[in-house]
Amino acid sequence: MIRLAVRVKRAQAELVLAELLELAPAGVEEAELAGGMVEYAVYGAAGEIPSLPDLRAAAGDALVEISTSETADDWGERWRQFHRPVLIDAPRGASEPSRQVPALCVRPPWESDVPAASGPLQEIVIDPGQAFGTGGHATTRLCLELLLELTSHEPELGRVIDVGTGSGVLAIAASRLGFAPVLALDHERESVEAARVNAAVNGADVEVRRFDLRTEALPWLDGAGDSAPATVVLANLLLPLLLELSRTMQHPPAQMIVSGLLCEQVDEVVAAFGERFGLRERRRLEDGEWAAALLAAGNGKRRPS
Repeated sequence: MIRLAVRVKRAQAELVLAELLELAPAGVEEAELAGGMVEYAVYGAAGEIPSLPDLRAAAGDALVEISTSETADDWGERWRQFHRPVLIDAPRGASEPSRQVPALCVRPPWESDVPAASGPLQEIVIDPGQAFGTGGHATTRLCLELLLELTSHEPELGRVIDVGTGSGVLAIAASRLGFAPVLALDHERESVEAARVNAAVNGADVEVRRFDLRTEALPWLDGAGDSAPATVVLANLLLPLLLELSRTMQHPPAQMIVSGLLCEQVDEVVAAFGERFGLRERRRLEDGEWAAALLAAGNGKRRPS
């Protein structure tokens, strides 16, 4: 078995990851390195892994090094060890919640032990398969934290659109928390299939569609048919795609959670949706170098906690 690794600069890492997933949809291993570097690795037999020219094109100016090495044939089992149960605690804040919400545990199907929670716990089982989003990445965790906070303070739980759903974890969480209807969108066929399977496994009522935000209007917010706005848009995307969404979205949602961003990128995204739709930042969460924000109509702004 061959392990092919690409080392890139952290600032461009997410852009490179998106390109690598096009070349290797079965999954990419990620590791943080010293000096602001990230290593992405893919595994396979000769002829099954991406070619070096394709990898160089995907990494572009961010590329630092490409290396290959022989690895044991049990890499699939060791890959599973990267995917562990993730616990997102129920929110605890000063303001009185409209409803009590459970903690969330996102786990792969081969893990039966879950972390202990201080109160009710909702399990979500996600098979990484060929789609991004298992709850382990900081951007997904931050989205789930904001979704729990939003759920606890919303008097009514309405419609949700999850743009770039990946494995479907955010859409599934929204459905299990009581939002309805829930629509999950992704451009990748593998993600659409993975999200459908994962929704069925979790008993979540989620509609999944293939969608290209660069060329299509966001359903439910396109001004056609039922024009009532979605209660929440979830968008865990890369910076360029979030900025593209700010240009192609025709009408604003009532609230929006944006993630997939480095801390220094959040203000640019907040400004883009604010200038076009009047959405304002209500809440920001940070985890290391990653951040997510809750946007809503109206004035006021709550700074990072």
